[in-house]
Amino acid sequence: MKTVIAIKRLLLLLCLLCVQPVWAQNAIEALSVSQQGGDIVLKLTTSQPLAAAPATFSVANPPRIAFDFLGVKNALGRNAQTVNEGGLHSLNLVEVGDRTRVVLNLRQMYRVETRIDGADLFITLSGNATDPVAEATRVSSGPFATATQAAAQNSIRDINFRRGANGEGRILVDLSDSNVGINIRQQGANLIVEFLKTSLPDNLRRRLDVTDFATPVTAVDTQSQGDMIRMVITPKGQWEHNAYQSDTRFVVEVKQVIEDPNKLVQRGYQGEKLSLNFQNIDVRAVLQVIADFTDFNIITSDTVSGNLTLRLKDVPWDQALDIILQAKGLDLRKSGNVIWIAPRDELAAKEKLQLESRQQIDELEPVRTETFQLNYHKAMVIFDGLTKDKDRAMLSKRGSMVADERSNKLFVTDVPSRLADFRKLIAEIDVPPRQVMIEARIVEAEDTFSKNVGVRLGFHDMAPKVVGNNFGYAVGGGLVDTGYHTGQVSSTTAPDFITNSLAVNMPAATINQAQPGQFSLILFNSAATRFLNLELSALESDGKGKIISSPRVVTADQVEALVEQGVEIPYQQATSSGATSVSFRKANLSLKVKPQITPDGRVNLTLDVNKDTPNPALSTPAGIAIDTKHVHTEVLVDNGGTVVIGGVYIQEEQNVTTRIPVLGDMPYVGFLFRNHEKQDDKTELLIFITPKIISENLAVR
Repeated sequence: MKTVIAIKRLLLLLCLLCVQPVWAQNAIEALSVSQQGGDIVLKLTTSQPLAAAPATFSVANPPRIAFDFLGVKNALGRNAQTVNEGGLHSLNLVEVGDRTRVVLNLRQMYRVETRIDGADLFITLSGNATDPVAEATRVSSGPFATATQAAAQNSIRDINFRRGANGEGRILVDLSDSNVGINIRQQGANLIVEFLKTSLPDNLRRRLDVTDFATPVTAVDTQSQGDMIRMVITPKGQWEHNAYQSDTRFVVEVKQVIEDPNKLVQRGYQGEKLSLNFQNIDVRAVLQVIADFTDFNIITSDTVSGNLTLRLKDVPWDQALDIILQAKGLDLRKSGNVIWIAPRDELAAKEKLQLESRQQIDELEPVRTETFQLNYHKAMVIFDGLTKDKDRAMLSKRGSMVADERSNKLFVTDVPSRLADFRKLIAEIDVPPRQVMIEARIVEAEDTFSKNVGVRLGFHDMAPKVVGNNFGYAVGGGLVDTGYHTGQVSSTTAPDFITNSLAVNMPAATINQAQPGQFSLILFNSAATRFLNLELSALESDGKGKIISSPRVVTADQVEALVEQGVEIPYQQATSSGATSVSFRKANLSLKVKPQITPDGRVNLTLDVNKDTPNPALSTPAGIAIDTKHVHTEVLVDNGGTVVIGGVYIQEEQNVTTRIPVLGDMPYVGFLFRNHEKQDDKTELLIFITPKIISENLAVR
């Protein structure tokens, strides 16, 4: 019997063990953060290996990334950890039910990559996804190409709009990849969302008019700009936004903010509201009430005294504290969660003593020498900028600086506090220069049309007619023809004779040295002594041509660049002594540009585009003529966008008719006595400019 009871107890114990919750079998035991180059790596160690990477979602404002660990508990013994590593400020661990959520509090959004290695989960935050300057601009054609040109570009699959339960407008964007870089900011009265290195299908390039949804949002305009997509959300009235991402869906919520005029709430006060109603109460007691309400540590100076009568209802606590301090001539200094309150004069006197003591420390503290290696700036430029002023604000009175141009180093001797400030300054200004590739396309289009129609007509009579003994006549073309038959001209050459025998000599002219087509007809009598000669000639020319020149150059921000190609044409020039010398003039295709990248990611260009070509047809003994096409302007262009900076359109149209008077105007047969020339030439010049911001190293294919 005892054996049976023991077996039952054992079975019951096994059953209890089997029904233990799964989440209790795995836990987060260790967490560490390190910075590797420009990446931040979090290492989470669990008691057992994870079956799959945790689900994640992100919030753009404020920037946060959350990971949900299902069936995992928090065994670290703490719920928060301050990191201050790069862009990662801190993290929180929240355990609810059978899951644990790890929230990363960021200063800016990052790309996220997860990797499982045994019992370790590595979370890598790489690249600044909200900085469009840090994103490399890929070059898709030409002799330049970025190292990441082969990488596949992300895309937007769908864009929808919904109205929330509380009347807020929700823009839902479905992405092809959850790691798409997104930059969201408020610009004027609009909300700008930029999807970096992302393509947009043609059917989604549109403007959504969502006024009928009765939300704060009136329109959503989505367009491509270079290798990124810009979405412009147009709200109305007072509004606030919230953005978050869950897997491949990015959501922007815009809700209306309604201000109650009956509430004594001023902008800038964000504290929790409280109500105070006291009659002749000591100021220290009121400050103690506020300290208990806010959980702040308040230190009150011994000189704070007096009574106060106040009645405040539903007022933010920071506004109430400000009112009390102003009423009693007090001021505060805050350090962390500790607030020190004292009279203004007392605080000013103590701060003055602190500044004087700090100045004395600077004068007595031993100086140190530190070497600063500059990578991108020139040492002499910084040296001249910091030492040209007499006060030398960056250095103390005992500080000195030496610049070595050969090694590009600065040697600074000063107190440690000034060296720390100088170190921060160097870290801010010694950064890689941002580069821009500028491509120009000079398109010259030509459309020409010419048409010539002419006729040659003549009557030739080889046998002169004689009437009576004293008078005779001969009919023919010119005097050479009739003179030959009457014996006045002894001999003629065949071409000149035929031409002179014509009464109408208006053949079609040549076009670009091309001879016209001819058709001739001759009528004569049976004795072959009288001839009627007719020749029709016509020529038509229709031509189309296009010349495309595409200079391009890469240069750093605010650095002028020049690229040119062409010839130098010699010509003679008189000198002061009277002799002649040979000089040269350039006939080049050139692009001179100075770019400036604006803070919003656009490019301001100072351009000088020139295309000169020799024109031998207009040459003179003094030299060869040069056709010039020149544009000098300044323009603001979006990154990756294209703008037409100039153009010239010329149309030349001519209709010329040459005729024999009276005969050329006759109906039906008038065309036998006239010549017609028609010309219609069109030329057009267009200059396109496309700037692209580049931040990665370029590789020449």
